[in-house]
Amino acid sequence: MLYSQTIEKLRALNLEGMAQALEEQRHQKDITGLDFEDRLALLVERQWMWRENRGMAARLKYAQLKITDATPEGVDYRASRGLKRAHVDQLRASRWIQEKRNCLITGPTGVGKTYLACALGHQACRDGHRTIFFHGPKLFRALRTAHADGSLPTLLKRLARASLLIIDDLGTAAAAEKPFRDFLEIIDDRQGATLITSQFPVDQWHELIADATVADAILDRLIHNAYRFELKGESMRKRTEQKPPSD
Repeated sequence: MLYSQTIEKLRALNLEGMAQALEEQRHQKDITGLDFEDRLALLVERQWMWRENRGMAARLKYAQLKITDATPEGVDYRASRGLKRAHVDQLRASRWIQEKRNCLITGPTGVGKTYLACALGHQACRDGHRTIFFHGPKLFRALRTAHADGSLPTLLKRLARASLLIIDDLGTAAAAEKPFRDFLEIIDDRQGATLITSQFPVDQWHELIADATVADAILDRLIHNAYRFELKGESMRKRTEQKPPSD
């Protein structure tokens, strides 16, 4: 009876990890060989892991990464595309996010820009950072819709509060001057890091923005202290049809 009540109280306290571990310990014959402190440590460790896994799942769901199984461990360094493991490893610790630095990934279609961006986003979620992924054209459509229905302040606040904002394929769809002014406001209000991928080299981004003054302001905020990956080579889709698209 006491055991059942303990399990119920653990679950009432949202200590599901401890409850599961306690049930498992009850069926382990050799568990009696451990003293109280060791058994308690195992329960606490399980609760910690349960909480971490639950938080990770929630952050990944919130991020909405385009490639959900992209991880730093899965990045392919065999292809000749100018990507070095040492450069990626600099960003794996997520210190760049804490320092509110940016990351710009450019290169032709299919070279793995989106996969790399999602892999870094996955690592950010692992490290406890709130991450948001937006396909560039969809972001500008969302901004137009938010203007129309009055939800712009809510959207801007959501984007500003993310520790890492990933914008994929910037420049693949034409955008009018006003959305880029909104984009400048997003970058200006950001309290975290911003990662952008684009098929266009950074030195061509100025041409994508209709207003030269806005372009200068956006580039000044993005390029300063940014990590840059300039990928090259043929599309990785040609190497295998089994892997998901990278861009």
